[in-house]
Amino acid sequence: MDALYPRLLVTRFAECFAFYRAILPPLTGAALVKGAPEGPYANWDVDDQAVLVLFDRAAMATTLGTTDLPDRPSSPAQDAAMLVFRVDDVDKALALCLGHSGTLAIAATDRPEWGPNLRSAHLRDPDGHLIELQSY
Repeated sequence: MDALYPRLLVTRFAECFAFYRAILPPLTGAALVKGAPEGPYANWDVDDQAVLVLFDRAAMATTLGTTDLPDRPSSPAQDAAMLVFRVDDVDKALALCLGHSGTLAIAATDRPEWGPNLRSAHLRDPDGHLIELQSY
């Protein structure tokens, strides 16, 4: 049984699928075990443990009976969650993500105030989810 089962609800399923299919294997060693670009579900595992699951937001809204609610706040808002990937080389990982439709939020920066030798970068996936890449 998976201890954690992180699931992102996405509106741009095909684009998010392509993004995570390109970055998860080299960054985490995760392999796609189920799903396809047309959705509505895909998951990547490492050693039979879930690393990330994508699920179509509209499909979940139908399940919950919330299709009449807006997808997102109508004005910019603070992020509510973030995926964090520990990587060997933040700069290289960031270049990989940006090369596969990620959007830069903050360039790679040394952050000794967060921890000894910590380096991080922040970006967004094609659906706007915040991602932190970190090494230390």
